[in-house]
Amino acid sequence: MQTEFHIQTKGQGLYEFTDEVADWVTGDGLLTLMIRHTSASLLIQENADPDVQRDLKSFFARLVPPSTDPSMSYLRHTLEGPDDMPAHIKAAMMPVSLSIPVQSGRMNLGTWQGIYLFEHRDAPHLRKVAAQLLY
Repeated sequence: MQTEFHIQTKGQGLYEFTDEVADWVTGDGLLTLMIRHTSASLLIQENADPDVQRDLKSFFARLVPPSTDPSMSYLRHTLEGPDDMPAHIKAAMMPVSLSIPVQSGRMNLGTWQGIYLFEHRDAPHLRKVAAQLLY
């Protein structure tokens, strides 16, 4: 069984879409999610305290600053804006696919775990996440 989730972002940050996936899964099997973009990532992360998402965003912004930052002067791919190549770097460092066991129509996530799209670009984007559930 396959589908595609569409997540509208408003710029850099984490966007939880656990409920949309939970509404779709059925039965027992293995769920695979894959983001169909090269400047965003997928994460399973804590969804109880919003400070976790803010801290993750801040950490990766410090780790990989925009190409206008002097520390990033070695970058060559800059035609698509100062956030583009750093977005590709962040996506290369983080997962772009996830595998989640499904039992009795429920994802086997931990108590505080949620599924997030991590948008690495500044501008809003409509992101697509392909999903496949194998029984």
